[in-house]
Amino acid sequence: MTKQPFTVRARIRSLIYALRGIWTMLRSQHNAWLHGLATGGVVAFGIYAGLGRQEWCWIVLAIVTVWIAEALNTAFEFLADVASPDYHPLVRRAKDVSAGAVLISVIGAIVIGVLILGPHLMRRLEPFF
Repeated sequence: MTKQPFTVRARIRSLIYALRGIWTMLRSQHNAWLHGLATGGVVAFGIYAGLGRQEWCWIVLAIVTVWIAEALNTAFEFLADVASPDYHPLVRRAKDVSAGAVLISVIGAIVIGVLILGPHLMRRLEPFF
């Protein structure tokens, strides 16, 4: 296999393919919509709360981890459906494990969110108690 030379046109094409993949995930996965709503809410509250640089690093890491897990889960499901269009118990188990990986990342993101955003939220709610 001959290695292709670097070209700007090829990099632009790669970017277009990646953006198309993200769009496919957003169109086809209802959970991605929920991740989008959660991302928007967390970012909005983070801006409102005036998070510091280190806090934003943790929040961004948590958000990106969930999105990566969702994207990989989506890709895996598409591939599994092509490889085994008919029901197969091992494919079901593999899809369950892949979905479980997303759930693990979401739980981790929630823990990070509570640890980072919780104190800011409590300070904002203090006058009401």
